[in-house]
Amino acid sequence: MDTAQQELTAAEQKTGIELSGSQAVLEALIAEGTDVIFGYPGGAIMPIYDALYDYNDKLNHILVRHEQGGIHAGQGYARASGKVGVVFATSGPGATNLVTGLADAQIDSTPLVCITGQVFAHLLGTDAFQETDVINITTPVTKWNYQVTDATEIPEVLAKAFYIAKSGRPGPVLIDITKNAQFQKFEYKGYTPCKHIRSYRPKPIVRREYVEEAARLINSAKKPFILWGQGVLLGSAEQEFKTFVEKSGIPAAWTILGAGAIPTTHPLNVGMLGMHGNYGPNVLTNECDVLIAIGMRFDDRVTGRLDKYAKQAKVIHFDIDPAEIDKNVQTTVQVWGDCKETLPILTELIEQKQHTEWLAKFNEFTRQEVEAVIKDELFPSSEELTMGEVIQQVNELTNGEAIIVTDVGQHQMVACRYAKFNNTRSNITSGGLGTMGFSLPAAIGAKFGAPDKEVIAVIGDGGVQMTIQELGTIMQFNVGVKILILNNQFLGMVRQWQELFNDRRYSFVNITSPNFVKVAEGYNIPGQSVNDRESLKSALKTMIEHDGSYLLEVMVTKENNVFPMVPQGCSVSEIRLS
Repeated sequence: MDTAQQELTAAEQKTGIELSGSQAVLEALIAEGTDVIFGYPGGAIMPIYDALYDYNDKLNHILVRHEQGGIHAGQGYARASGKVGVVFATSGPGATNLVTGLADAQIDSTPLVCITGQVFAHLLGTDAFQETDVINITTPVTKWNYQVTDATEIPEVLAKAFYIAKSGRPGPVLIDITKNAQFQKFEYKGYTPCKHIRSYRPKPIVRREYVEEAARLINSAKKPFILWGQGVLLGSAEQEFKTFVEKSGIPAAWTILGAGAIPTTHPLNVGMLGMHGNYGPNVLTNECDVLIAIGMRFDDRVTGRLDKYAKQAKVIHFDIDPAEIDKNVQTTVQVWGDCKETLPILTELIEQKQHTEWLAKFNEFTRQEVEAVIKDELFPSSEELTMGEVIQQVNELTNGEAIIVTDVGQHQMVACRYAKFNNTRSNITSGGLGTMGFSLPAAIGAKFGAPDKEVIAVIGDGGVQMTIQELGTIMQFNVGVKILILNNQFLGMVRQWQELFNDRRYSFVNITSPNFVKVAEGYNIPGQSVNDRESLKSALKTMIEHDGSYLLEVMVTKENNVFPMVPQGCSVSEIRLS
């Protein structure tokens, strides 16, 4: 842009130009750097879609097959790219179909801006066609929501929406825009990104004295243990975290959303926490003397029984959200703040150490777990295939460089346990809400968020049928997602619980599935199904090397269980190997 054009643009913005509310929405998205929108049109959002017709060269809109697919795609995009996911939906059922994804994004701290159409302002509260009170419906599952009835509010409201969604602890924001505001013309004076909102403090002030107190505890500890979560990734603090871990020499374990902050193969990475996590990290939580939690929220799946959780340890909790500190686990030292800011201070203050004997204890528990569980899961002697050996083969073929997007169930726990995550933002899953149907649309979004990465959707035969219509999105937009269905002909995780705790009373967990390969063929997606070890590696190789989308179904053993397991109501040290 030359000087004259810049001056003209500045003059236009100063004196104002006339835009509709719909055009103002799209101008805001462009100003925020949005490059893809996932959405589904309808009557109440039609003016925005009409305006979008003239913005096709600037905004890439992906037509999903269901609004839930749209918001999960937005989540996958945000999680893979680190940017804000953008989703469009119409009023009524379109808006309510977003609720599951909003709840999922809220609990997993995923930045989204969802824009819904609404009926004309004068019809609000009249039970007009496709009217629902989306603001009250979504208040519990959004970081912020707002209803626009006057177009002049749109630039400022969307600027706030993006700022709130991505700042501090990220989360989903919903903006509901009445149809009259979408049509309304007003004097547009340009777009100013939001950098501050009175009374909203996204990042607490870092208090150095608390970091110093944490450093003193760490320096005096004999058996310190680090637990890290997604906060490290959300804060883009992977390098700061790695530097801290390596200088401290402290064993470190991760929640499923924290995977990838340091590589799976790092010598101080001792594995996954939680109900189906690794043996050592769970047992030794109740033996450490200082527990250092970084960017994690002590979810019940991680802690087991709270009254038996790490009672012997002094607990240090680093978190950007003060509401999470002392919510579940009482701390000795609380350090508020962005871990990208707090970790360098801590690293400067701690002594360089090696906790050789303590780390050896973790390694011994790993050896026991390999003998009792891992060896048979990854290298089974039975004729039937296991989920673990499939993931092991994926590791070998991708060298741990792929983005793995899992659904919810046994396959999710197996993939999180055994997949190699060499890179940050490479494990995308529904953590806190546990949403079946998440994986397929989230993988679509992840591929748009990281187009140069191999994206593999690992899905169970139950979860894939919840959003299988998104194969149409893959077909229409030629999305190069690889779909790996691990089919055990059961709703496997529920079946496992029914086997272990309900005397094998298998109540409605047998699931009959279609011929997935033929279904994919109907969407012009090639694929195959395998059920024997001799064909597995070549089939996976074909899937990964195929140029474009591909579906591979692997028939795995029906009644295999995921171990280790912390039974509900037990402490983490009561984890079972069988």
